Amino acid sequence: MKSIHVGNQVLDGSHLFVMAGPCVIEDPGRTLYIGREMKRICASLGLPYVFKASFDKANRSSYSSYRGPGLEEGLKILAHIKAELQVPVVSDIHTADQAEKAAEVLDILQIPAFLCRQTDLLEAAAETGKCVNVKKGQFLAPEDMKNVVDKITHCGNENLMLTERGVTLGYHNLVVDMRSFPIMRSFGYPVVFDATHSVQLPGGSGTKSSGQRQFIGNLARAAAGSGIDGVFMEVHDNPAEALSDGPNMLYLTQVEGVLRDMAAIRAIQLKSTETVTS
Repeated sequence: MKSIHVGNQVLDGSHLFVMAGPCVIEDPGRTLYIGREMKRICASLGLPYVFKASFDKANRSSYSSYRGPGLEEGLKILAHIKAELQVPVVSDIHTADQAEKAAEVLDILQIPAFLCRQTDLLEAAAETGKCVNVKKGQFLAPEDMKNVVDKITHCGNENLMLTERGVTLGYHNLVVDMRSFPIMRSFGYPVVFDATHSVQLPGGSGTKSSGQRQFIGNLARAAAGSGIDGVFMEVHDNPAEALSDGPNMLYLTQVEGVLRDMAAIRAIQLKSTETVTS
């Protein structure tokens, strides 16, 4: 498995890494507070931490939904959080012309699931030289992500990771196929589990998505035993007050227990794998 470089961190698979924060940038003070708490939790568990929050949620269900502060103001807030916490930061980009500007601040450029096949966007992200995290589309089989990998690596960038966030099953429902982790990991790059979007019920509340927070821990523990390198989580001190994706965000008070279990299960999984291959 290739090591990836994220800011001044090298993620080499020796520890489960964590990308976590609120869905979207809210009040700067509250956003920073969530990041500070996540850094503290991850440090207590010995897990590498990357702060996440979106400067723009361009795919909200309704035109009236809160999208975030936008590119310019959002990057200023993320730059402040990065400096305050001394951790790498990740956020989504939605158009190719955002890549260069975003790369001035972000350590990881994230490609949303709905946009994972957009060649111009993938190439623009790759050409920045920054790490690129691509979320697998809800409409793709895991083996189809090899084409996505090729679109990035042909630009000379092998600093990438792939994220599973569930596949559409019928209306307003996602399921996670645990086979996708070893399949995508076979491409040679780290694989991440999006533990919170995977319990989302897209459009399940009419003008917004709903979610089933109660299943986050179950899926996260299963993914840890299925061969993942990192976990992506959207977390909040009070999801009921969150401006986006509240129903599928994890309470900050629940995070430490889930991550502790995941790290322990992953350690067992890695040891088991070493035994089988030795």
